[in-house]
Amino acid sequence: MTKNRIVYLVLVLVLAGVSALSGAAVGGVVVYKTVSQVQQASLTTSAPAAQAVQASNTNSTSQETLVVNTTDVETTITQAVKKEGPAVVTVTGTISGQISPYGSSGTETVSGSGVFISDKGYILTNNHVIDGVTDVTITLSDGTQEKATIVGSDMYSDIAVLKTDGKVPAVASLGNSDVLNPGETVIAIGSPLGDFKNTVTVGVVSATGRSIDTGNGYTIDGLIQTDAAINQGNSGGPLVNLAGEVIAINTLIVRNSGTGTVAEGLGFAIPINTAQAVAEQIIQNGYISRPYMGINFQPITPDIANAYNLPVQYGAYVTSVSANSPASQAGLQTGDIITSIGGTALDETHSFINTLFTFKPGDQITVELMRNGKSQQVQLTLGESSHN
Repeated sequence: MTKNRIVYLVLVLVLAGVSALSGAAVGGVVVYKTVSQVQQASLTTSAPAAQAVQASNTNSTSQETLVVNTTDVETTITQAVKKEGPAVVTVTGTISGQISPYGSSGTETVSGSGVFISDKGYILTNNHVIDGVTDVTITLSDGTQEKATIVGSDMYSDIAVLKTDGKVPAVASLGNSDVLNPGETVIAIGSPLGDFKNTVTVGVVSATGRSIDTGNGYTIDGLIQTDAAINQGNSGGPLVNLAGEVIAINTLIVRNSGTGTVAEGLGFAIPINTAQAVAEQIIQNGYISRPYMGINFQPITPDIANAYNLPVQYGAYVTSVSANSPASQAGLQTGDIITSIGGTALDETHSFINTLFTFKPGDQITVELMRNGKSQQVQLTLGESSHN
C-alpha cells in the first residue's frame, strides 16, 4: 500500500471518530435538555399536589383529634328508681321474748320494707312484717332512722299502715294495677335480708290474678306474679312500673312446690288498688271493715273428710259459735258443716273466708249447712268485724 493511501485511511478514521464524538456530545446535550425539561415540568406540575397532600395530612391530623364526652346514661328504669327510691324505707321491728317452761326465747328482730304514701307520714307495708312486734323503727334511704307507730293492719290482705312524725323525704306515686298486662317491665325496690337497703331488681309481670293458699283457711287472691328478684326483707316494698308508679306491694315468694321441685323467679305482690283501698280504711277507721258471722271453724278438705268420714268433701266445720253473734241469732250450732254461703258452694277454689268476704256488713245471706247428715238453710244478716 502506498504512503498516500495510508495517510488517507488515517484521515478518514480520524474524521469518523470526531464525527462520532460530536454526535454523542450533541445527543447528550439534547437528552440532558429533554430530561431537564421533563423534570422541571414534573416539579412544576407536582407542587400543587404536594401542597394538597400536605394540607390533607394537616386536616387529617385535625380530624383525628380524640374528643372525650361525659355521657349521662339515664334510662327509663333509672328515672323510675330515682323518682320512687327516696320514698322507700326499711322497716325494723322487735318481738319480745316468750317465756316457756324451757326458759325465755329472747328478743327477736324482724325486718321488711315499706313506702311512703302520704306527706303526713303514712307508710304502706305488709301485715306479716309487723305482726307481733312491739317497737317499730324505719330507716330512710339516706340512712336516717325514725320511730314509727302501727296505725292498723289486715291479715287477710297482708296490708299494714305505719306512721312516723319524722321527715318525709318523698311520697310515692300510685298507679293503676287493673291495667297491668303480662310482659310489662317492673322494678322491685326494697331491703333484702334487712341489710341491703334500697336494692333494685328488674323483671316483668309474669301473670295477674294469682291466688296463694296461706295455709290458714283462706287464700290471698288477685296477686300479681313477677320474676323480679324478691327476697326476705323485700316484703312491703313497692313494685314499680316504667312510669315510676307503684303498682303493687311485694309480699311473698315461692321457692318450693311441696313436691321437692325448687323454683326461682316466683314472686307475688298485692295490687296497689287493693292495698290502697285497705290502707284508706285503716287510716280513716284504724281497721278495715269485714263481714262478720261469729264462728270459729275448721276447713274441710278431701283428706280430712276421708279421715273423719264426713258427708262432704269441702266445707267449714263449726267448732264454736260466739254468743249474740249473727251466727248465734241465725241458729247455727257447734258441729254444723257449712257447705254454701250466699249461693256459692265451698270447694277447692272457694274457701269459707274468701267467699264470706265477697259480701259486706249488713248483707242478708242464705247459709246452707249439714246437720246430723241432713241439709238445711238458714238466713243470716252479717255483722261487722273491727279487727283482724
